[in-house]
Amino acid sequence: MTALETSLEKALKQLRSALDEETNDLVRDAAIQRFEFTVELAWKAIQQWLRGEGIVCNSPKECLKAAFTAGLVKDDERWLTMMEDRNLTSHTYNEKTAEDIFSRLSGYLEPLEGLVQTLKA
Repeated sequence: MTALETSLEKALKQLRSALDEETNDLVRDAAIQRFEFTVELAWKAIQQWLRGEGIVCNSPKECLKAAFTAGLVKDDERWLTMMEDRNLTSHTYNEKTAEDIFSRLSGYLEPLEGLVQTLKA
């Protein structure tokens, strides 16, 4: 595994740990921050893997589309929603948006874990 992939795996474990905590505003906000960091590492790991395959992509959306095509990740609607949620959390802060995104975080664990397992293989 590359250093980036190791960092992604660690970030995913930390996200999972935050989601296992009893929920309050602080835990919610920490989980969202960990989510942002994990998604950032995920798309960069995807970009790195694709470059190794000779595929150049420069943005998260472009890399995600290429990852679907290359079979690195399943063409799963959760990936698209995850990227949209990550953009929302990093560019604005709204209590209702934070609550909505937090409610979806556990659903993102499966595709992120699938990426980590594929990268390890």
